[in-house]
Amino acid sequence: MSGIEIVTSSGQMQEIADRLRREGKTISFVPTLGYLHEGHLSLMREARRHADILVVSIFLNPTQFGPEEDLEAYPKNLKRDIHLAEKEGVDVIFAPAESDMYPNGFQTYVTLENLPRHLCGRSRPIHFRGVATIVSKLFNIVKPHTAVFGRKDYQQLAVIRQMVRDLNFDIHIIGGPTVREVDGLAMSSRNTYLTANQRRDACRLYQALQKAQKTAAAGETDAVRIIDEAAELIGSLPDADIDYIKICDPETLEDVQIIKEPVLMALAVKIGQTRLIDNELLTP
Repeated sequence: MSGIEIVTSSGQMQEIADRLRREGKTISFVPTLGYLHEGHLSLMREARRHADILVVSIFLNPTQFGPEEDLEAYPKNLKRDIHLAEKEGVDVIFAPAESDMYPNGFQTYVTLENLPRHLCGRSRPIHFRGVATIVSKLFNIVKPHTAVFGRKDYQQLAVIRQMVRDLNFDIHIIGGPTVREVDGLAMSSRNTYLTANQRRDACRLYQALQKAQKTAAAGETDAVRIIDEAAELIGSLPDADIDYIKICDPETLEDVQIIKEPVLMALAVKIGQTRLIDNELLTP
């Protein structure tokens, strides 16, 4: 394909995907909420390596936002997103309307039983139902061979991988590494909400994860002790409100008490009104 193609109809996107597959082309896919940053662009570069055609979706999915969350405030700039995607060699942008993805009478959702009960799912009870539903729909529309998701949203990646296994999607899922600012803050579209002081304080999340990694590597096996150290470091910030700090099994997301093998340390913290998440694998 030559030049970037902007597609707004799910039916048209399916027709394009069918044609590409008939031609023997492979499709890589990166789904996004839009307002692209370097983290998204790194996923596109990874996806580009795995297929002939790169498709990126830009859709602010309402079903993964709770009633008190930031759906209306979430940053949007489609023109900017198209420009950034074009520079990365994206072949197709799929940017449907909400009425296309959720027409009148829509009533079918995809729900996982166990993974959403942990971490972010405890404070965002409908979030992963919305994620699993929209990603299932996008997979059926874009028909990719490979899809790339960021490991910064570790629980989301785990949910997608489980769903793909459970529902027999013939799609290879790749996890892309977390991309960070110079001071370590994980890149996120929500970082734009932070004031200058909050932005300075937000890097404390990564500092807490780094300290935990060093502590575990030095031989500490008590997960509670490591969590308490992180909570003390982050909780001293004036605008910080800790949602959770957990050390858990990287596959099941079940809490781990004694660290005997690599574990996931994940956290969610509100800095002011901005909810930030981050994670790191701790190796004993």
